[in-house]
Amino acid sequence: MLRLGMSPARLKAFTLSVDGGGEDLAQARRFLEAVGLAFLIEPVEITSAEIDWRQAVRTTEDYKPLDIQSASMALALCRGIRHRYPEWRWLIDGDGGDENLKDYPIEENPELTIRSVLNNLMLYQEGWGVDSIKHSLTYSGGLSRGYTRTYAPASQFAFEGFSPYTLPNVIAVAEAVPFIELTGWSHELLYDLKGDIVGRGVEAVTGYKMPVFPKRRFQHGAATRPAFERLFPIRESEYRRAFHAIYE
Repeated sequence: MLRLGMSPARLKAFTLSVDGGGEDLAQARRFLEAVGLAFLIEPVEITSAEIDWRQAVRTTEDYKPLDIQSASMALALCRGIRHRYPEWRWLIDGDGGDENLKDYPIEENPELTIRSVLNNLMLYQEGWGVDSIKHSLTYSGGLSRGYTRTYAPASQFAFEGFSPYTLPNVIAVAEAVPFIELTGWSHELLYDLKGDIVGRGVEAVTGYKMPVFPKRRFQHGAATRPAFERLFPIRESEYRRAFHAIYE
């Protein structure tokens, strides 16, 4: 932006905080302070009453818990930004980073192994499951679902989103990463890889040495654990019932 003669004030680093809690806000501050950009941060602080997972079901037309939880937080964030900036249009996010660099916890899914993840080039981008419907008749379970949980809330509030990780040339670079050679089939080395690659890339291009933090999902970082548990059902069946109710 500076090279183009634009003011940094045209950028904001928005971070959601529910009921004054969640770990993301403090972490965002530490990150921006470390790279000398603390002036960019703008917290969007809301109450738990502004989180409505049923609205997220209607907006995304989906029912998988992790996606609905994330979309619920995205709706609240976009609503807060739109209230402050009626004319703003563009939102930049990091969608696709976990898929490109295989940074999902394998342990959370009993049908996946480190070998199935590393031996399948586009596993997370395209969804997994051979000759069967693993997720739904609508979504592959890959990035089509991930994009919807971001795109639909943004669209609801007239934003257009963009992630650099979704560019074809970036995906091509991710495809060429020698994951097996770099990790030796180690879960821990695989989970460290994303931060290492992105950190090195950012430093090479911008000169900023960025701090790297452990992976945390958006919905888990925006609220404390007790608040999160109050906001969202435990059973997937409740999300499915809300989804079916749209069409009754």
